[in-house]
Amino acid sequence: MSEVLAKPERPDPETVALSDLDLMLPNLFHDDYHVKVFERLREEAPVFRQEVEELGTVWNVTKYQDIMAVDTDHETYSSEGSIVVTDQEEDFPLPMFIAMDPPRHDAQRREVNGVVAPRNLAMMEETIRSRVQGILAELPEGETFNWVDTVSIELTTQMLATLFDFPFEDRRKLTRWSDVATADEASGIVDSEEQRREELAECLGYFTELWNQRVNEPPRGDLVSMLAHGESTKNMDPMEYLGNLILLIVGGNDTTRNSISGGVRFLNQFPDEYQKLKANPGLIPNMVPEIIRYQTPLAYMRRTTTQDVVLAGQKIPKGDRVLMWYVSGNRDSSVIEQADRFWIDRPKARQQLSFGFGIHRCMGNRLAEMQLRVLWEEILKQFEWIEVVGSPTHVNSNFVKGYADLPVVVRRR
Repeated sequence: MSEVLAKPERPDPETVALSDLDLMLPNLFHDDYHVKVFERLREEAPVFRQEVEELGTVWNVTKYQDIMAVDTDHETYSSEGSIVVTDQEEDFPLPMFIAMDPPRHDAQRREVNGVVAPRNLAMMEETIRSRVQGILAELPEGETFNWVDTVSIELTTQMLATLFDFPFEDRRKLTRWSDVATADEASGIVDSEEQRREELAECLGYFTELWNQRVNEPPRGDLVSMLAHGESTKNMDPMEYLGNLILLIVGGNDTTRNSISGGVRFLNQFPDEYQKLKANPGLIPNMVPEIIRYQTPLAYMRRTTTQDVVLAGQKIPKGDRVLMWYVSGNRDSSVIEQADRFWIDRPKARQQLSFGFGIHRCMGNRLAEMQLRVLWEEILKQFEWIEVVGSPTHVNSNFVKGYADLPVVVRRR
């Protein structure tokens, strides 16, 4: 559906007046248009004020150090209410712990953090490897197919089903709900806000049945059981339960799947790096955070000022929206050496912003990295080459930086 939507016109980022740059475009990331946009903003307006229709003033933070200053100061820059540019609808609120401040945030996050504890991750690796081997073994050789759906979505959705102990045969529902959760009418995923709400209500209904089963059983290690038995989550109202489910689904799905697709794309864009990887598979652990930096699957996070504040010389009033553009900070060459280069043996590869910093740093970051590491270990064992044979189709979103289609052909060893 997204391909038939008219794409908004995008001005030349190098010549247009600064005031005419629009960071709210749903095709901001198509054809890597954003790269030149943020390059200019980092140079000329690192904290860029934009007036957004129906929302008002939005402050866009584009440089690495300024983003870090915002992300590590939750008292001045609050997460309460929303992490995206829009506010919650009063009649359809979705509270979630990433959009809360301490102490409520800390208590709710603590209830589910155990699912990605080191011991659990070690136990999951064998499961992930077995699934990766199975998915890769079934790929057609010499035929064009969509890597996004066949590999990226399938692997991450299987992992999500495991984390929730969700019925495996229905696992693609998780993919759909993840897509719907971050969609609007410009996305091509839903036709209306009403449809979006209906599908999320279906998600709540399905997970309510799982809650009712788990709450009457002894506590287990899956996310639904953890929420149902957790001291700070067991009395959540339905919309807060749905909000936290959406957080965990999107966090475990959109981010990893788009990095899986991005890695294949980048190694094709930088074939010398692909040859370097084939010659030395030991570079995979260093390559993984470099893929995540270069992709930056969630482009920004929002905060709201709790007081008047000055950031990079800009006076930001209390109550204004502030967007931390991780996708820009990850290309800030004043901090990251050769930031526009995909460089798999990059020194200090973990010096990237994709997981956030401070109290809201992504709790699933090690799981995401493990999935990518295991996938590339198995790819190098099974395949001589994965070739991208057409342009990717990007999703229509200025929040999720992702792919709907990546046409590839594989050649086995």
